[in-house]
Amino acid sequence: MNENVAALLPETALVAAAVCGLLAGSWLPRRRQWAVAVLAAAACVTGLIATSVTMATGSQQLVFSRTFAVDTVTDAGRLTVLAALLLIVALSAESVRGHKRETEFYVLLLLTGAGTLVLAGANDLLTLFAGYLLASLPGYVLAAFAKDAPGTEAALKYYLFGALLGTTMLAGVALLYGAGGATLYRHLRIGLPTAGYGLVAVGLVAVLAGLLFKAGAVPAHFWVPDVTEGATAPVAAYVTTLPKIGGLIAGYRLLHQALPLSDVNWPLLLAVLAAVSMTWGNLAAFFQTSVKRLLAYSTISQVGYLLMALAVATRSDLAQRGLLFYLAAYALTNIGAFAVVTALPAARTLADYRGLARHRPGLAAVLLVCLLGLVGTPPTGVFLGKLEVFTAAVDGGYTWLAAVAVANTVASLFYYLRWLAPVFRPGEAHHPATTGRLTTGTAYTAGAASLALGLAGGAVLPLAEGPLLL
Repeated sequence: MNENVAALLPETALVAAAVCGLLAGSWLPRRRQWAVAVLAAAACVTGLIATSVTMATGSQQLVFSRTFAVDTVTDAGRLTVLAALLLIVALSAESVRGHKRETEFYVLLLLTGAGTLVLAGANDLLTLFAGYLLASLPGYVLAAFAKDAPGTEAALKYYLFGALLGTTMLAGVALLYGAGGATLYRHLRIGLPTAGYGLVAVGLVAVLAGLLFKAGAVPAHFWVPDVTEGATAPVAAYVTTLPKIGGLIAGYRLLHQALPLSDVNWPLLLAVLAAVSMTWGNLAAFFQTSVKRLLAYSTISQVGYLLMALAVATRSDLAQRGLLFYLAAYALTNIGAFAVVTALPAARTLADYRGLARHRPGLAAVLLVCLLGLVGTPPTGVFLGKLEVFTAAVDGGYTWLAAVAVANTVASLFYYLRWLAPVFRPGEAHHPATTGRLTTGTAYTAGAASLALGLAGGAVLPLAEGPLLL
């Protein structure tokens, strides 16, 4: 039995920093609680370094009775989650500075980040559900952190949907355990093909319901617009980024490892959900005037494209690298867009961005890169991610789905341009002094990283290739 705790150094770093930060915050005066933000950033950097060393040395392994896999998919997920978490910590620093609950904010971020990492490496149904809970519960509190009416309503909706679909997911875990006689994926791979079709189908749909909630996909998407609009901008950036990474990687591993031989036609189910998610997200975003709600519906459409990789998880060798690269590119691009929103707190509607290119040319450039990046315009990272995922769909026999995705990509250009058009029009608008240099620096970093990832795609894509451990 391999119980190498060092294999879980990134997860351990986040949890340890959360515990130490909570203890330190209990004694630090309010003006010095920024030290917990530094501790959170240090934990993310530690995790990034540890993951890089693991990838460089090729020390892949299964730990703790094979319930957690440290392989290519886990390491790629770690890099994306930790980099995104580091950007969100930087994005939040100025907005929560001096808040009486500043310490708790970073502790909650660290805990939900640790839960997301558990989701990425879970190789067992019970570990999967534990990661779901750890990633979800702190998020409900973060949604209501501002303690205003919109935030309270957002948190309530987030919690109710999470509790409902979490309970559904737990029931699915029980059904799959009953069908396969085990919770480890390697045992389910053998037991599920001989189990009753209906039992496996219902159990799988129930488990996927919880993961689709994390990803914000149809039909578990109803919370996304309200939570994104009601929460503060940094929390909205978290809600539309980190849970999606954990949910989609966890779903990919579950389908690829536990159900490749099952008679349940889950590829078609995922293909239909992908088509509906991308179409519904785009249609709902067309006439939005609130920038937060527009980005919320945008993230629903983006998860539709990402679900294409899950639909062909066992049908195309391109699915894995397409999913992992797309997730990394999307995380950087989405956080970049929310960084601009955070830097301009008075600009809440599309019309409020009128004249931004003249008064804030740097932020206008970041917004241009990020919004065109979300469309899938070269040379951004999302363009290459979409290209890989679309190619995987064709390679996996879902040409019709790739055609739907291309049509949706073209259609999405409409509402992104509705936002960009006022940016380059002359005139005065709501562009008061930004929240600070750290916020604008985060925006520049995320936008530049999105471009760099697209330009360096040829070197980065091979890092996402490698077998999943079972």
